Amino acid sequence: MSDEPEAVVVLSTAPDDEVAARVARALVEGGLAACVNIVPGVRSIYRWEGKVCDDQERLLVIKTRAARQDDVVAAIKHNHPYTCPEAIALPIIGGAPAYLAWVQETTA
Repeated sequence: MSDEPEAVVVLSTAPDDEVAARVARALVEGGLAACVNIVPGVRSIYRWEGKVCDDQERLLVIKTRAARQDDVVAAIKHNHPYTCPEAIALPIIGGAPAYLAWVQETTA
């Protein structure tokens, strides 16, 4: 058995509901994500171009197979207005077997 995760959660943020939905739909309709949760009301404080920014965003929680994470990142970049959109992948190390099988089947 491999130590590599079969599934990952990719996190991204969006500036508004429209962008969040556009990215989520592109990922799910394209078979790159089994599910994308859009979490409103995220406050992001970060440094960008020498300034500290404080913005309201939406968090995208994207479930996909590990083998598709590069495609997910490329799709986020393609559908996103930010110059440097967040796209980080975290391994899923366990969970409900039926759910994890669904993620694999849906993103095959």
